[in-house]
Amino acid sequence: MTSPLQPKMVIGDELAAAADGRTFDVVEPHRGTVVAQVPLGAQEDVDRAVAAAQRAFEGPWSSMAASDRGRLMLRFAQVVQDHEEELAQLESRQIGKPIRGARWEVAQVAKVLEFYAGATTKLHGSTIPVSRPGFDFTLREPIGVVGLIVPWNFPIMMAAWKVGPALAAGNTAILKPASYSPLTALRLGELALEAGLPAGVLNVITGPGPVVGGGLAAHAGIGKIAFTGETATGQEIMRTAAGTIKKVTLELGGKSPNIVFADADLEKFASTSPYAVFDNCGQDCCARSRILVERSVHDQVVELFAKATQAVVVGDPADPATEVGPLVSFKQRATVESYVESGLAEGARLVTGGIRPTMDGLTEGAYLLPTVFDDMTPGMRISREEIFGPVVGITPFDTEEEALRLANDSPYGLSGSIWTRDMAKGLRAAKALRSGVISVNCNNSVHVEAPFGGYKQSGIGKDLGMESLEGYTELKNVFVDIS
Repeated sequence: MTSPLQPKMVIGDELAAAADGRTFDVVEPHRGTVVAQVPLGAQEDVDRAVAAAQRAFEGPWSSMAASDRGRLMLRFAQVVQDHEEELAQLESRQIGKPIRGARWEVAQVAKVLEFYAGATTKLHGSTIPVSRPGFDFTLREPIGVVGLIVPWNFPIMMAAWKVGPALAAGNTAILKPASYSPLTALRLGELALEAGLPAGVLNVITGPGPVVGGGLAAHAGIGKIAFTGETATGQEIMRTAAGTIKKVTLELGGKSPNIVFADADLEKFASTSPYAVFDNCGQDCCARSRILVERSVHDQVVELFAKATQAVVVGDPADPATEVGPLVSFKQRATVESYVESGLAEGARLVTGGIRPTMDGLTEGAYLLPTVFDDMTPGMRISREEIFGPVVGITPFDTEEEALRLANDSPYGLSGSIWTRDMAKGLRAAKALRSGVISVNCNNSVHVEAPFGGYKQSGIGKDLGMESLEGYTELKNVFVDIS
């Protein structure tokens, strides 16, 4: 048996153990074995990282020419690309992500860093014609030290979404990965040093969310927290950050609708939409976990979607043919199974899945077959709560107005899809949906060049696109009297 990896935190230019020497285990969900032992950070480690980031900010980074900063970030992107397979293998092992998906996501990391390398010179102020005789202009300036807290479902990709704009704007950063998935973040910090980023520009610390994440949110030396994760944790971060009036951006939970009108291309919907909810084993805040179907085509859609779901390949994450691997942990599987039980108890009809696979090689892992419910009603838990697992429910509707009412009847508003050949109807629905990211006749939510973020309890602020850069800056106004 291979010995567990023993990576270190990245603080300044040091690969550091926790100050008290403690570690915790990272368990791969495919077999339930320990894959790594990682530093168990505490408040002292948070303080060390903040001090290193502050030194880097006051040193070369914030005063560096934007074009020079961009060239260093471009080098960082290239180093990530050079280590693409290593990073993909780490990602796959630590959370059970199918290797094909892990490879795609690591490639996206390099693209995100490349995009923001080019954005360093695109942060502009403006001139303003004020009423007094003078010259008024604005400056976009970095905030300082920022804390970046990322989840376990897309660990390295979410890290890039925050590291990219944070560094491009001239900030220094402390990245805190989830305890289920620290390995690629720690390696990313090492690669930043290898690429030539000054020591302390990107620090990576690991440990419990309440201690390390809470420590970052409370620290007076940090000017902003950017967080992706569940809504309840986002609320706690807001409360903690309020103590020092930190800037906060939050990308939180979702319960996204997939609206299918009778005039849609039903074959295209059915063949592509299983991946809109079962990709990453349903552990995706954008998962279209509520399918709303016009009643006249309801039975046809249920049959087509169930058939497509049963064709999804569940298997070993290391197998390139695998499309769905295990859930991130046995605890998460138990949570999802409780929702399956709830759906049955509340009267939903189980169409397919909902059980653990019996195939050889999968019984030891945290697996659950993709699950489809029909006859889901709005009051059911499976309809209202974010399950974060491979479970989808189908609900019929009769009119466009009813479809939109059902779609908006949620505390969340992150994503969603609309299927129709009538583009006037599609645009009406897109305008009416109270969600931040909408797709028409597809399920593509994420584009590096476009803003990503939600309405309502799905968050505050944006990731990606040029819009995210503004969230990592201060806007200063300067007036020069020329009277």
